[in-house]
Amino acid sequence: MEGVFVKDEYRNRGIGKNLVLQCEIWAKKKGCSEFASDCELSNSESLNFHLHLGFQEANRIICFKKSV
Repeated sequence: MEGVFVKDEYRNRGIGKNLVLQCEIWAKKKGCSEFASDCELSNSESLNFHLHLGFQEANRIICFKKSV
């Protein structure tokens, strides 16, 4: 799953939860047994959203970039 976003004025209405649930149903129908997502380390709202939906933190990463 990538890029779940609900505008501020529509949050806390179950929209994000329902989006994730529909993705999970679709993934199960396709034979998937695991579902993954991610968020920025600084995005505590997204972290709490994921944890509330039953996701477990798997790891943390640092992304690098370099101009050439």
